[in-house]
Amino acid sequence: MNLKDRNFLKLLDYTPDEIRYLVDLSARLKEEKKKGIAHDVLRGKQIALIFEKTSTRTRCSFEVAAHDLGMHATYLDPASSQIGKKESIADTARVLGRMYDGIEYRGFGQEIVEKLAEHAGVPVWNGLTNEFHPTQMIADMLTIKEKLGRLENIRFVYMGDARYNMGNSLMVTCAKLGFDFVACTNQKYFPEDGLVETCRKIAGETGGSITLTDSVEDGCRDADVIYTDVWVSMGEPDAVWKERIQDLLPYQVNAKAFSYAKENAIFMHCLPAFHDLETSIGKDVHERFGLSEMEVTDEVFESARSVVFDEAENRMHSIKAVMYATLHGE
Repeated sequence: MNLKDRNFLKLLDYTPDEIRYLVDLSARLKEEKKKGIAHDVLRGKQIALIFEKTSTRTRCSFEVAAHDLGMHATYLDPASSQIGKKESIADTARVLGRMYDGIEYRGFGQEIVEKLAEHAGVPVWNGLTNEFHPTQMIADMLTIKEKLGRLENIRFVYMGDARYNMGNSLMVTCAKLGFDFVACTNQKYFPEDGLVETCRKIAGETGGSITLTDSVEDGCRDADVIYTDVWVSMGEPDAVWKERIQDLLPYQVNAKAFSYAKENAIFMHCLPAFHDLETSIGKDVHERFGLSEMEVTDEVFESARSVVFDEAENRMHSIKAVMYATLHGE
């Protein structure tokens, strides 16, 4: 398997075998790091990290992974980059592509990272767009394989707002790997019809399935994985909180939802999570709407079922694998 010089923009671009390869490579690099085995095979290379949306896990994961691989990373925050403002996306890509060996982009529309990849001449990696979050997917699949011992015959349930990057990416990834994917939510929050049909065609070839349901009992029955994300994404106005809470509170991941799942089912969340009042947003929502927990209860989040911090750590190992594969190859 050789992915050298490939972009990593969305998993629709990758085959099931390529996805499994990246998961296995992540596991190998994780084991080497734990054993203290150096793998700084990319010494002398430079990467640019463009963050139009800030992030704790994504930035730390790219910077630590780059350091482990022997590379230097330049971080460009929203105030440091002129992308799309004083300089076009295409021109930015052509400039950075002459200075750097790889470029990460985390921000808004998928068309931006696609345009960067079109003009950069070096591998471009999607750290998150409105539509897709592929590096998170490799981390999630690594976590599932570690905890359940397999990436086959998985019933995967996503609860909450399934219209954007996490719902889209998880549905694509599950279809590619032959999982039974369930979007369990209010019908207003189902994924876009065109992508659902695309994923159903893929699942038909891999032995998986795509189900959309507004029934928590039907959706969570015999689940191996129950996954959720925040109800209001970065960049959305505060005004949407009232409607989201009203629509999605029945789809909160709680003990009742897990009562329908398998005994060894795991809980996953890409973080940050609003499971208590220890954040300013959590306190604000509590004051306005009286909720002390949102998309997941503290009982579930802190339970033995929860693998969210293993999942968070695996962001670094999986991002390292993506950069290793696309810059070094095998």
